Amino acid sequence: MNYGMIAPNEKIAVGMSGGKDSTTLFYLLDTIRKQKRWGFDFELYPITLDMGMGMDIQPLVDFCHSLGYVIDVVPTDIAPVVFDIRQESNPCSLCANLRRGYLYERARTAGCQKVALGHHLDDAIETYFMNFLIHGKLASFEPMTYLDRTDVTVIRPLIYIEEKEIMSLVKRDSLPVIFNPCPVDKQTKREEMKQLVTRLGKDYKDIRQKFVKGMETGADQNFWTSKLEE
Repeated sequence: MNYGMIAPNEKIAVGMSGGKDSTTLFYLLDTIRKQKRWGFDFELYPITLDMGMGMDIQPLVDFCHSLGYVIDVVPTDIAPVVFDIRQESNPCSLCANLRRGYLYERARTAGCQKVALGHHLDDAIETYFMNFLIHGKLASFEPMTYLDRTDVTVIRPLIYIEEKEIMSLVKRDSLPVIFNPCPVDKQTKREEMKQLVTRLGKDYKDIRQKFVKGMETGADQNFWTSKLEE
């Protein structure tokens, strides 16, 4: 596995939102673990955040149970803080920071050495364009990031996988996907970047393959940033 993301006997927290990406990530890691494809064992610890939006997470609970896990449901007041108290004009940034804080702290207290997130190749490209067009930086998020404040390492095992491949797997294996009740869903800067990458992909068919090459050749040239722009 590139970057040595998972070592023998590690306890890996998997952040699960109910969306296709994190569900696919957990499904694949569970398959790899049970089939011992890497020749060693490791532990998975699924975590989901109750955002306070009234989202029905029962399908996610049932899915984890079907694989032999009890998902850790963490109650939060993220939605009320972001939308009612702060009334943020750019809610995604604050929401993302709060979500990461809750997730990383829960993982640490549960004894996890690492936190696996479901960001894929398209996410990395979109983040690159967000950093460039909005912040004037040529960077994307890292495949692995050590967080000294919480003493956990964030890993992104799907970093080489295209979104369309995830969508295909979800359909093929009938993985559950929960509707996102966020009031600004599909109305964010990230959605704008997604549409931009889609348009570019029509003219430059190998844009994703070129990005992978750029990731690998730019790894030692400050290409990565641990800050994920939402």
